[in-house]
Amino acid sequence: MRKLSMEELQRDSVEDFKNKQKNPLVLVLDNVRSLHNVGSAFRTADAFAVEKIYLCGITGTPPNKEIHKTALGATESVEWVHVASTLEAVEALKQQGYQVWAVEQAAGSISLTDFQPAAGSKNAFVFGNEVFGVEEEVIQASDGVLEIPQFGTKHSLNISVTVGVVVWDVLSKTLKNAVE
Repeated sequence: MRKLSMEELQRDSVEDFKNKQKNPLVLVLDNVRSLHNVGSAFRTADAFAVEKIYLCGITGTPPNKEIHKTALGATESVEWVHVASTLEAVEALKQQGYQVWAVEQAAGSISLTDFQPAAGSKNAFVFGNEVFGVEEEVIQASDGVLEIPQFGTKHSLNISVTVGVVVWDVLSKTLKNAVE
């Protein structure tokens, strides 16, 4: 075995990426304060060909050198929009036919291990503020709440980790269902 060179990876150009079909996933960042977390969300969205990112409330927006530090150019490839209110974004996504899932620890949540995206569905996932999580009104407006099972002494994961775990889990289930 050996590590592949950049040429061997055959990555899309930014233009090719923008024109390719995306996976039917949208990320919604609900008042995320860390610009590094925003950049990481962009990088994950690029890696998994996510349709779009909604940056809501106080969430920072490109261009920004701190976002760029972790996004590594993904702000150029991934479509994004800023919306003043996360609740507005959720309502707009629902009108566009998305199922909206808050990612939070909440009564009545569904464990991510048990979540099965419906075949052909479009899904949006709301990730909350590093301290306060997803706003309660946004949880109430969502179609459901997903929770990542945790087994240690801490009760939360960093949002950048959470985005990666959720997107990969949902995408891998979606791809597996498409093959079956």
